[in-house]
Amino acid sequence: MPQSESSRHELDTPMKNRIIGYYLATGNASAAARNENVPPRTAQNLIQRFKQTGSTANKPRPGRPRKLNDYDKRQVIRTARKNRRMPLAELTNQIATKVSVGSIRRVLAAQGYHRRVARKVPFLTPHHKHLRLVWAKMNKSLKSRDWDRVIFTDECYVWVSDKCGRIFVTRRKDERLLEECLVPTFKQSSVRVMFWGCIAEGRKGPLVVMEYPGGKGGGMNSKRYQEQVLEGPFWDFYTCLKRERRSIQFQQDGAPCHRSKSTIKWLDDHKVPLFFHPPNSPDLNPIEPLWLELKRILRGRRHTPTTIEQLKTAVLDAWEEILVDTINKHINKMPARVSAVLAARGGHTRF
Repeated sequence: MPQSESSRHELDTPMKNRIIGYYLATGNASAAARNENVPPRTAQNLIQRFKQTGSTANKPRPGRPRKLNDYDKRQVIRTARKNRRMPLAELTNQIATKVSVGSIRRVLAAQGYHRRVARKVPFLTPHHKHLRLVWAKMNKSLKSRDWDRVIFTDECYVWVSDKCGRIFVTRRKDERLLEECLVPTFKQSSVRVMFWGCIAEGRKGPLVVMEYPGGKGGGMNSKRYQEQVLEGPFWDFYTCLKRERRSIQFQQDGAPCHRSKSTIKWLDDHKVPLFFHPPNSPDLNPIEPLWLELKRILRGRRHTPTTIEQLKTAVLDAWEEILVDTINKHINKMPARVSAVLAARGGHTRF
């Protein structure tokens, strides 16, 4: 009676070795089969394979045919590129062939696509990109040593905790700054402490706690900016640096209190030349990475500040921990920033 399909089973490796050993000792394939209680044809096939390959291992098998053909794979890539934020589980529903998420992930990975956290960047309009390109063309001839005559300034908001969600996109390694792979951020207001700081090549300037009541009419305005920053800590730092390096320019962003008529008049009256900075371009200011370093220091503190006063003290202490070498490292990258803006035609850069 022929053996049923369900009763078939493969010989394990020890049994195969015993059959081959018995055959090599006696030269009788049938006896080797009877000794292990297997069909003679099975033993003969095993011995024949051993003679041809020198091994009892099974030959490679084709396995189950792949569900996705080349056309399906191209469709997966096209769909993922068209819908960067679409989860892979949802992407499987866009494919005619029913496949698992793992299959989709392997197809994308074979072409260098992976799910990554979308990088958050400031929103850039065509006008913003034009101004960034103008900035880069103005400064493309500057060498590393020329940037030591610029005072870089910025404000930074710090609060006790900041938990932001993450958005995943499907992209390749070289598509990090592609428009559809980015998440624009917009200016928002919340309860927090604001600090103003400034740096120059080889020097760490003062860090100022900006005091204002908040609420309607109580925000940071030109009068408070001039009184708390320009007329005090900045002017002292500027005059000291000017005695050392003569020609010094002052960089600030386009905040309303920075570009108001009274602020511009104050700078003109004190003969402080401005260094042009394009709007929505924190990547072109070397002080921005220092805010990240400052917050990293704050997160590493053993005790988290729980009051406004504790937060102010902690931030000022963290500012003191930032090294001048760290400041120089980021200012020395200004020529690379200029080149990156030129290459991106005013678009986003890696900085």
